Amino acid sequence: MAGESGEFRPTASLEVLHLRARLLRCIRRFFEDRKFLEVETPLLSADTVIDRHLDPIPVTLFADPRQMANGPQRWLQTSPEFAMKRLLAAGAPSIYQITRSFRGGEVGRLHNPEFTIVEWYGIGHDMQQGMQLLSDLAELLFQAGAAERISYGSAFERWLGIDPHHADGSQLAEVAEIHGIAAPASLRAEDRDGWLDLLLVDGIEPHLGIESPVILYDYPASQAALARVRGDRTPTAERFELYFRGIELANGYHELTDPDQLRCRNQQINRMRQADGKPMLPESSRLLAAMQHGLPACTGVALGFDRSVMLACGAKELSEVIAFPSEIA
Repeated sequence: MAGESGEFRPTASLEVLHLRARLLRCIRRFFEDRKFLEVETPLLSADTVIDRHLDPIPVTLFADPRQMANGPQRWLQTSPEFAMKRLLAAGAPSIYQITRSFRGGEVGRLHNPEFTIVEWYGIGHDMQQGMQLLSDLAELLFQAGAAERISYGSAFERWLGIDPHHADGSQLAEVAEIHGIAAPASLRAEDRDGWLDLLLVDGIEPHLGIESPVILYDYPASQAALARVRGDRTPTAERFELYFRGIELANGYHELTDPDQLRCRNQQINRMRQADGKPMLPESSRLLAAMQHGLPACTGVALGFDRSVMLACGAKELSEVIAFPSEIA
């Protein structure tokens, strides 16, 4: 029986669970001191973020428990982004949320299909203000100083000797070979963003934030997701990510507010998903309606809380900081 074999026990120690609780209190105080409103939004929704690499978990919302396979499909949210932006469009002030999110196909040392996310939106904040707020929070959580800021282009030049904003797929593949970075057989020669992701993960991330946190910023325009793109000579996405000890912890955007651009990006990403052999996701959403009404200028950030706890206490994998990870949930 499970009780006799010890399978009922959590994988995180009580000491770590106390640390989780303390860090949650710190985060709430951090945002309350800055006049952010704490909100709650649905975990299940007909809408979902459309991302090439994020796969929401579908749920059938049955009406008859005798026919559980029959009913409208809903999605467990990969982040609370859509609903939080609907609140902003409805007049909410700067807001934050600590909630659960779900991503299919993500299991491992740094992944669990169900995880805790901290997400916030600062009304009127530009990218510089967004990065500063993220740095302040990282300094509070890790006690390792303010975050260093390195541009995406500078990181590629420093560690791989290539300009990521202008190199084509064949040039990126050559750099991977020079640095001994093995590419999966499924990576197509023309998939420039796929090569950039591979080089970032294997060639750059291990160097980031070894002593103190690092914020990587100004991503290629093709990787904007829901960030604005600056229309200068080299179009650049106003997107930034937080790293500490080689691990990505947070993703931030100076948020896109143009519904036509959102519609176009949704279509482009769905085409990529289809080429990857993944199902397409619903392109129409209440977020589009909210953006047509008017989404205020803001910067948004999503922080992986479980990974943050892991680094704060020196753990090696998420199972050490989650009471019941998916394999024993």
